[in-house]
Amino acid sequence: MNLILLEAADFMAADRVVLRDPRRLAHLREVHQAAAGDRMRVGLLDGLMGIGQIESLDTGQACLTVTLDQPPPAKLPLTLLLALPRPKMLRRVLQTVSAMGVARLVLLNSYRVEKSFWQTPFLEPAAIEEQLRLGLEQARDTVLPEVLIEKRFKPFVEDRLPALAAGTRGLVGHPGSYPACPRALSEPVTLAIGPEGGWIPYEVEKLQEAGLAPVQLGERILRVENAVPALLARLF
Repeated sequence: MNLILLEAADFMAADRVVLRDPRRLAHLREVHQAAAGDRMRVGLLDGLMGIGQIESLDTGQACLTVTLDQPPPAKLPLTLLLALPRPKMLRRVLQTVSAMGVARLVLLNSYRVEKSFWQTPFLEPAAIEEQLRLGLEQARDTVLPEVLIEKRFKPFVEDRLPALAAGTRGLVGHPGSYPACPRALSEPVTLAIGPEGGWIPYEVEKLQEAGLAPVQLGERILRVENAVPALLARLF
């Protein structure tokens, strides 16, 4: 936790917060080995960042005086379309997406996405937000990505994606004899990354019809959890 993420409910006054939840308290005591008088980086969820000074810390609560005067880092100008990963991988990918500053994430169905994946409790809103918060704390950010869930590939790609991708550079990460993924773009991007095994040809065609051009990273086939940071780092 490189940033203590605060919520509005933590504030007792404009410059004073009290933390009582076990996770943040345990992190302060066991990881930071914090004590009264220590200064920590803090940030208000979807708000400003700054410094908090610990007034008191025990097993039940931590009291801090905070000054919030710094904006969070800018988000990447990116909408990421991601075929729903395996549930265990989903948690790691959500943290990565949040830490790297993705502005909007669309979890999308695909032919190679197993139906059982959509039943995972990790898709509950609270579970998704928990992983996104961990990413924010790691990266020192406060703004949650927007997350959309689309269980029907064709209606989404035909009816909603063209408008969503309008005014952006549309790309599909897919192995094959396609142009290499571009580097260091400054324009907004809509990027689609497929499931393990990649998109099927029909899905690639539909994404192309919506304005997304296939690109590749080379001959190596990457897991989704590796493809996401590799593509984002290359694009931005």
